[in-house]
Amino acid sequence: MEVVFLTFILVLSIFLGFELISKVPATLHTPLMSGANAISGITLAGAFLSAGAMNSEMATILGTAAVTFATINVVGGYMVTDRMLSMFKSKRESVK
Repeated sequence: MEVVFLTFILVLSIFLGFELISKVPATLHTPLMSGANAISGITLAGAFLSAGAMNSEMATILGTAAVTFATINVVGGYMVTDRMLSMFKSKRESVK
């Protein structure tokens, strides 16, 4: 029964996330990206705890994979946000 409940939560979260993101106007994507990066930073902190817990070898492997993927997500998110924000700078400002 637990697997059915967890699958329902997963499908519901996917549907809800898609509906919320598709309704966001383009002018709000940059602030939302910054907020998502902050959440990914929290995920990264949890992944560090999981990787270093030394409970089992599988937990360490999964924690290490979580650290890798969360780091890629955070760095990539900040690179995209920086690129989007640089589009709003004037030409004279970027020459400095």
